[in-house]
Amino acid sequence: MKIVIAPDSFKESLSALEVASEIEAGFRQIYPHAEYLKLPMADGGEGTVQALIDASGGQRIVCRVTGPLGQPVQAFYGLMGDGVTAVIEMAAASGLELLAPHQRDALHASTYGTGELICAALDAGARHFILGVGGSATNDGGAGMLQALGARLLDDGGRELARGGAALAHLQQIELAGFDARLADSQFQIACDVDNPLVGPHGASAVFGPQKGATPEQVQQLDGALQQYASVIARQFGQQVAHLAGAGAGGGIAAAMLVFLRGSLRPGSEIVALAVGLPAAIAAADLVLTGEGRIDAQTVHGKTPIGVARLAQQYGKPVIAIGGCLGSGVELVYQHGIAASVAAVSRPCTVAEALAQAGPNLRLAARNVAALLRLGQGL
Repeated sequence: MKIVIAPDSFKESLSALEVASEIEAGFRQIYPHAEYLKLPMADGGEGTVQALIDASGGQRIVCRVTGPLGQPVQAFYGLMGDGVTAVIEMAAASGLELLAPHQRDALHASTYGTGELICAALDAGARHFILGVGGSATNDGGAGMLQALGARLLDDGGRELARGGAALAHLQQIELAGFDARLADSQFQIACDVDNPLVGPHGASAVFGPQKGATPEQVQQLDGALQQYASVIARQFGQQVAHLAGAGAGGGIAAAMLVFLRGSLRPGSEIVALAVGLPAAIAAADLVLTGEGRIDAQTVHGKTPIGVARLAQQYGKPVIAIGGCLGSGVELVYQHGIAASVAAVSRPCTVAEALAQAGPNLRLAARNVAALLRLGQGL
């Protein structure tokens, strides 16, 4: 029997590779002679870098960049085993987790550090980029990233704009004379699981601004600034991004990547699946095991288990999902190719206890799933 194990990480406890290893260990107690293939997965958010370097034999590279409010931060990116594909989590340089709740400032937070990560990866020889845009603290439409890559954003007096989304209200011209020439030979994929436009009631500012510290008045201010940004892009470059589906991802950084880096939007789980060779692996498998920290109604919106299940459906392969816990709406996953879901936590406990015992709990849950399969085969 061939078993593919393709889970996401369990946030704050286990990496995707560790999750896959625990599941394998549990299954081996019942099926010691099965053939196991572990393919760590991610959906473009936290853990994407680790999943892809684990799967490809790549390396994690640490570098010092500019944080969302100008402070230096220790960030990282991944260089996959092919030596030319860089994996960047925007949150590593421009993320909410880099700021305490009282520090969140959507008006002034900048994606400059994300641009610096791209520059560092270019210096290392990367020419293919996978950028996960979840967890950002920014609402600047990717303007800071463009500035780090050599673009100049100017007001009506030819003065360079300050960093941050609010400053875009004064934008009149985008000058690309100093834009990094290596970008012309590079390809960018944007791991994006939302379809929000750049502006409007469903845009970056309205939907994501409040969680980044924006008040209702600031949401309106930021939305107007991004409207101006979109107008300048349309006037100078002939591209309409204001209401383009997905352009609002990452505080609007997707809009900048689509226009200036010729990027393509794709669900993060699909990008990772192709990068690790998941389709071919599933095609040759008898059973597929997946999972994430919490399986619930949100899982169906582009999360790893659903991405894996939908791919498995194409090949008619059964899928079982093991989660750290099961939440409200978990039954929805059964409409998308997951045959059964199981929680690793088997008794009442605190969150801290669940995180501390994640490995043993997961191994036992996997063992029990395997035992039920064995029992079913004998009935």
